[in-house]
Amino acid sequence: MTARDPIACLGAGRMGRGIAVVFAYAGHPVQVVDFKPRSAEDFAKLEAETLGEIRTVLASLAAFGMFDPAQIDTILKRVTILPESGAQAAFSSAAVIFEGVPEVLDLKREALARASRLAGPAPIIASTTSTILVDDISGAIEHPERFLNAHWLNPAYLVPLVEMSPGKATDPAVTARLKALLEGIGKVPVVCAAAPGYIVPRIQALAMNEAARMVEEGVASAEDLDKAIKYGFGFRFAVLGMLEFIDWGGGDILYYASRYLTNALGNERYASPEIIARNMEAGHIGLKTQRGFLNYEGMDVDAYRADRLRAFVAMLRHFDLVKPPVV
Repeated sequence: MTARDPIACLGAGRMGRGIAVVFAYAGHPVQVVDFKPRSAEDFAKLEAETLGEIRTVLASLAAFGMFDPAQIDTILKRVTILPESGAQAAFSSAAVIFEGVPEVLDLKREALARASRLAGPAPIIASTTSTILVDDISGAIEHPERFLNAHWLNPAYLVPLVEMSPGKATDPAVTARLKALLEGIGKVPVVCAAAPGYIVPRIQALAMNEAARMVEEGVASAEDLDKAIKYGFGFRFAVLGMLEFIDWGGGDILYYASRYLTNALGNERYASPEIIARNMEAGHIGLKTQRGFLNYEGMDVDAYRADRLRAFVAMLRHFDLVKPPVV
C-alpha cells in the first residue's frame, strides 16, 4: 500500500477523536494534538482516555461487520496523541490540520493563530466549526489562502457528508485538494458559501423546530411525529435530494401547497421563495418539463425513475417492511 498523507487534529475532543478514527481507518497516520497545558500525569490520562475511546469506536464498527476485529490494533497504531510540545513537528509534517477546539471565537482564533505559526505555510488548515463563519476566523491565520471550514456531522466516522466552506482568501486549489482527499477516504464533501448554518444545520433547524411546534400545538404525539418523519419524510429524502424531490413532484405543487399553508396557518414561514415562482414562470417545474432545479434534458427519464424506485424498495427492506403479496 502506498504511503498516505499524514493528518493532524488540533484538539482531542469528540470531533478530533472522530476524525482520527476516519483517517486511521483509511490508512493515514494521524497525530492528535492537545493544546491545553497539563501535567505529565494529566496528559497520560487524556492519552489513555482518547485512545480508549477510539478503540471502543473501532470495536463497535467491527462488531457491526465493517471490518475484521483482528485489524483494530493495526488501525489504532496509526493514531498518536501528543501534548503541546509535539505540536510543531506534528503540524509542520501534516498535509491537513483539522481544528476541533470548543465553539468560542476567541479561543479558536488564538489556537489557530498558534497552529498556523507552528505549521509553516504548507499544510491546509480546516476548522470544523459548526457555527462560526470562515472569514470571522481567517484573519488570525498566517497564509489564510490555505484555510477553510470543513463541517463534519456527528458521528464523523459514520456520517458521509462534510460541508466545505471556503472564505474570501481561500485558494480554490486548496478547496479542490481537500475535497479530493475527503472523497478518497469515502466521504461525500459538498462546497457551500460562507453562510450561517451551512446546508444541513440550516435545513434541520427549521424541520426540528417545526416538529417541536407541532407537539406543542397538539397536532400529534411525539411518538407519532417521529414515526411520520422516519417512515415518510426521512424515507423519501434518504433517496431523493430535497430539490430533486421538488422536481420529482413538480415545483407547481410546492408553489400552491405553500400558498395554502401560509393562508391556513396564518404564518409567512410557509411562503415559498421567489425562485419557485420564477421557475414556474419559466416553465421549469421539474421532470414533467425536463427542467427544474436540475436539468433532465436528454435523460432517460423512465430509467431514472426506475433507479429511484429501486432505491425506495431497498429502503423498505432496510426497515423490514417488504411483505409478500396476498394471493
